[in-house]
Amino acid sequence: MGGNSFGVAFRITTFGESHGGSVGVIVDGCPPGLELSEEDIQPELDRRRPGQSAITTPRKETDTISIQSGVFNGRTTGTPIMLSAHNKDMRPEDYHDLLGVLRPSHADYTYNTKYGLRDWRGSGRASARETLARVAAGAIAKKYLREQYGIEMLAYVEQVGEISTSVQHADITLEQIEASIVRCPDPEQAQAMIQLIEEVRDAGDSIGGVVAGVIRGVPAGLGEPVFDKLNADLAKAMVSINAVKGFEVGSGFSGVRMRGSQHNDPFYRSEDGEIRTSTNNAGGITGGISTGETIFFRVAFKPVSTIQHEQETVNVDGEAITLSAAGRHDPCVVPRAVPIVEAMSALVVMDHIMRDRAQCAAFGE
Repeated sequence: MGGNSFGVAFRITTFGESHGGSVGVIVDGCPPGLELSEEDIQPELDRRRPGQSAITTPRKETDTISIQSGVFNGRTTGTPIMLSAHNKDMRPEDYHDLLGVLRPSHADYTYNTKYGLRDWRGSGRASARETLARVAAGAIAKKYLREQYGIEMLAYVEQVGEISTSVQHADITLEQIEASIVRCPDPEQAQAMIQLIEEVRDAGDSIGGVVAGVIRGVPAGLGEPVFDKLNADLAKAMVSINAVKGFEVGSGFSGVRMRGSQHNDPFYRSEDGEIRTSTNNAGGITGGISTGETIFFRVAFKPVSTIQHEQETVNVDGEAITLSAAGRHDPCVVPRAVPIVEAMSALVVMDHIMRDRAQCAAFGE
């Protein structure tokens, strides 16, 4: 109940609000012995934090993370890890005029309907500031998966509005992604995306985009039929991110234009004796279980709901009003969503790795 936890064997529970005292997460199920410090986590939070560039929200937060439990002498103990970061640049007064307003496409109406009240300070629990906790937990999963299994998670901005890149995910590197403030590895298209975001921001509007995700090095056999398919858990993870409205894995929606003879991924035995596929339309997952090929997917983010245009809406009493929004917001969320997509990818794969290990242990393997 409550919907604040994610995962089974590697489980996280997040807490905190946009303008509350702090935001954080409890991570349960991390194996003991992993070398871990704040320095392992902070770089991921720095990629997500507000105020990092001219095309993100001007809110200034250092998002300095603190490990409160679960680590002793620099190593995880196997007990729950608590991570938290204090909110510093809080301005709840920016939202006081919105106390009784139902903002278009925000969670105001739905939260008010569900709970009978809501935290109107920057959307409270519904704020994307909650994703700080996911990125912190994801940093632990990323480190473990990288060091123990050689698994790598990458995400990048593939599209902003109508501007998109056609770079191939197989060739993408972290350095290419981080070379641009929009986190698109295509320098020419990245500049066009930045210009578009700046134009939208100056017009007081917002725009959406697509983040592509790539997971390399996942072993074959991860995934739990029937309802906990690997792709199903990835879909839930991604759609749980604020502003996400679409998810596809592998060929996705473009696969409907193909014949089965075109879409099927033929098997072959490689020189090192492994069973591989010569194509990867499945996106590294077949029957809900990883094939050993690279997993790739796309996540669609809608335009940010808060804009500087006047909008017609109603208040909690149903009275018509004209809204002119205030506050500090991203004109486009996708540059800061990149580390969030990576983190959620890591949490899903880590959970399935732990579940697979538990199953093997039960059978004495």
